[in-house]
Amino acid sequence: MGSITFNVALGRAASLAALPAASDALILIPLESSGLETDAVLKDKDTFADVVSGTTNEQTTIGRKTLASITVTVNDTLDRVEIDAADVSWTSPTGNAVGAMVVVYDPDSGTGTDADLIPVTKADVVWTPDGTTFSLAIADFFRAS
Repeated sequence: MGSITFNVALGRAASLAALPAASDALILIPLESSGLETDAVLKDKDTFADVVSGTTNEQTTIGRKTLASITVTVNDTLDRVEIDAADVSWTSPTGNAVGAMVVVYDPDSGTGTDADLIPVTKADVVWTPDGTTFSLAIADFFRAS
């Protein structure tokens, strides 16, 4: 699923996905297609506040989703680490067109701000919420070898 891994998360993704803190989480955040900056620009952003500080905007109508059933697998056969999560669905979604989804690490899901969220991966997702239930299949949102 991942198109890019943010520079700040290189080498840390598997550690973050293991959810080492008591109240941490991985959150899926939709980005609007209009104004979406290039991968070359986005990958240098260190927080989610940075991600949306330029022309990139969060698609707030459909909302953020906390990822569930996260698994980190060391695949010795293919010499890589794979991070997966359960698929995500939106019921009766509406709003602006989506151009991408970002997975962020939230070190404390009970408090904090977008400046605390560490962007891990961004995946291109082309979708216009039209009221029809939408399911996003997640199959290894991150792989590193």
